[in-house]
This record gives sequence, C-alpha cells and structure tokens, in this order.
Amino acid sequence: MRYLITILGILIVFGLTYIASNDKRKIRYRPLILMVIMQIILAAVLLNTVVGELLIRAISGVFEHLLLYAAEGVNFVFGGILNEGEFTFFLSVLLPIVFISALIGILQYIKVLPIIIKYIGLVLSKVNGMGKLESYNAVASAILGQSEVFISVKKQIHKIPKHRLYTLCASAMSTVSMSIVGSYMQILNPEYVVTALVLNLFGGFIIASIINPYIVEKDEDILEVQEEEKQSFFEMLGEYIMDGFKVAIVVAAMLIGFVAIIAMINGLFSAILGVSFQQLLGYIFAPIAFIMGIPWGEAVAAGSIMATKMVSNEFVAMLELDKHTELSARTVGIVSVFLVSFANFSSIGIISGAVKGLDEKQGNVVARFGLKLLYGATLVSILSAIVAGIFI
Repeated sequence: MRYLITILGILIVFGLTYIASNDKRKIRYRPLILMVIMQIILAAVLLNTVVGELLIRAISGVFEHLLLYAAEGVNFVFGGILNEGEFTFFLSVLLPIVFISALIGILQYIKVLPIIIKYIGLVLSKVNGMGKLESYNAVASAILGQSEVFISVKKQIHKIPKHRLYTLCASAMSTVSMSIVGSYMQILNPEYVVTALVLNLFGGFIIASIINPYIVEKDEDILEVQEEEKQSFFEMLGEYIMDGFKVAIVVAAMLIGFVAIIAMINGLFSAILGVSFQQLLGYIFAPIAFIMGIPWGEAVAAGSIMATKMVSNEFVAMLELDKHTELSARTVGIVSVFLVSFANFSSIGIISGAVKGLDEKQGNVVARFGLKLLYGATLVSILSAIVAGIFI
C-alpha cells in the first residue's frame, strides 16, 4: 500500500506540473526519467546505506564544529546575557549565520567555491539536458543564496529570455543557501537536511523541465560569471560578515512578525469559527501530506506545518514541527524534507527584488510569473518528500 501511494503521489505531482506546462509538446522525457532515477538512487544511498550514513555524519560533523567556532564569537559578545546551558533561538541558531557567511566569503576569495560550482554545474548540464547557465545557477543558489546568485550572473541578466529566467528563479527558490544549513541542522535531523538539498537540486530541473520546457541552442549555451570586484582580504571579509549579520537580523524580524501574525489570526479564527487558522490550513493540505506518504491520521497536523511554511517561512514551520511531539518518526522525516527550501510567498518578493536591483525590466518579468514560480517550487518540495519517504 505504501509503495502504491508513493507511485500515486509521483503521478499526481507530474500531473499537476503537466497541467501548468507552457508548451507540452516540447517536454523531453528522457532527461526527466534519468533525473527521477537519480533522485531515487541518491535518496537510497543517503538514507539507507552505510556510505550515506557516513557521508551525512561527516557533513553534519563539519557543521557541528563550525557552529562551535561560531559560538565562540557569539558568546564573546552576548555571553553575559545567558545562563550557562540556556538556549536562545536568535543567539544559538541565527547568529552563527554570520560566521558561516564569512567562511563562504573566504572560500570565494581563494577561488575554491567558483571551481566547485563551475564543475558540478557542468556535470549537471550533461544529465539535465539544460544549459550551462541553468546548471551553474542551481549549484550556485545552493551555496551563495537565492538573491546573491543573480549578482554572479549579472553580465547576462539583461539578455536572458523569459523562459530561461524562470528556470534560474525556480532553482533559487527550490534550494537553500549554505549559510543557513547549519541553522536548519540545529532544528531538524541533519540526514533529512542533506537529503533534501540533494533531491531539490534535481527536483528543480525536473519540475522546470515540465512547466517550462525549452532547448538551449549551442550558440546560446554561454556562461558569463561576474568576477568579484578586486578587494583586499579584509574588505571582503568585512563585507561577508555584514551580509551574514543582515541575513540573521532579517530572518529574526520575519520570525517575530510572522509568528505574531499567525498567533493573532489563530486567535481570531478560534474565536469566530472554533478552529484555528493553522488547523484550517491543515485540512486543506492534508491530501497533499497523504500522497507524500504520511498516514491519514497525521495528515492534518503535517498539512498545517506545510501550509505554515508556504504562508510564512521555513523557520516558522520547523519550530512548529518541533512542537508536534505526537507525530511518528517517519512523518517527521517526510515533513522535514519538505521544509528544506525557500518555497514561500516572501521568496517571490526577495527573488524579484534581487533581479530588479540588477535589471528593472527583468525584475518586473519575474514578479509577473511569481505565483507560477512558487507553484513549481512547492511541487519540487513535494516530489523530494515523496522520494525520500520511500526510504524513511
């Protein structure tokens, strides 16, 4: 029964994607089948083998050490505020982003990240049947972030056609940046975070290849990466540290606002209808949770968490998931994979704003297909959760 629901779920996701396709005749099925097989193999390796376990343990171990180093800086500045052993979300989860951002800046400066991004992108372009630009952008988004990635391709942004621009933005919304992966790992099981990152990379291409199919001609398959402006090491370091601090503050502000607004709306709905807003959303999203492999008895609670992510952001939903201690381990695993992406309404504004800052006309184009972007990115998260659910 479990595998039948999985097959049904994949077919429904593909059906919902197919309905929204710009040009059904241009869909190329061979790369799609190959990428789905790759997703299943990678999920099996990461979640069901000793090699996967060792790999995830190594990755989580690296982030664990990085967070300990970050804690040194945080404790130096804010240590007197806390009692020993006390946990505060802002200090323990958000402020380490400052250190991770600085580390990314160093790896960029010494040309390690550009090489990694370039060559992983080239390998991906052989698998996904898309262009070098799309493949580069997907990998770069997962490392640099959904707004910063567009700066690296700003040489091309003004001449990218609408159909290719959609794929670039879809990749940015379907992945998450390395600067906040450590923060996710403090809330969710690291194996689900790593699995989601890998599956979303392929899932973004799968969904975009159906919703927005096209062929990149050889003469158009050009990648022009913007070189960083020549800065001294300490200029660069200061810039990345400030960028990381801005991200931490913005996330904190969003959490304060969204958590408060959701609490107020829940109170109003409970007073008027006798059911909270999140519970109502849970009933709407319950069928989606069910096709992801979640038992019907837990589908409403899971659906509520999924909907919370879409209307607010992934951090709010992750904290909400942490409260639902009644959910089974398998449900927590599937929902965790779903939550690891930037697929929410606020991301439409972030991405269109980032593009608009580089080219106003292109930014307006992105804003116009914003809802379709969110639709596609949400389907990516659902597909990743379904595939991961086979092995959880």
